[in-house]
Amino acid sequence: MAQKNEREIKRLNRHRRIRKKIVGTPARPRLCIHRSLKNFSAQVVDDTTGKVLLGMTTLAKDVKGKVKNGGNVQAASALGEAFAKKSIDQGIKQVSFDRGGYLYHGRVKAFAEAARNSGMEF
Repeated sequence: MAQKNEREIKRLNRHRRIRKKIVGTPARPRLCIHRSLKNFSAQVVDDTTGKVLLGMTTLAKDVKGKVKNGGNVQAASALGEAFAKKSIDQGIKQVSFDRGGYLYHGRVKAFAEAARNSGMEF
């Protein structure tokens, strides 16, 4: 069994600390993200029912056509724009942003700013 990387363990500890404070409600669900080397994903979760209301990755057709690589800042900002449009169409405008233990820098920041500029509030 492979052991987890020390960086990943530290990130998971940071994520646990964040999750103690952030809870998604039906009025304001939680927007959680995950970042990997090749892709970026985002989900809107209602924690009271435990359901994912909306999920999207850089592998989605409308995002993959715009970018060459899914693991860079341009892909994250394209995903942020597409994700915001789709969530507003479903009636989800206000969310609580859960950065998942990642630093608010680079792809995470690009995604958040693109989503805010496209109409989401967090």
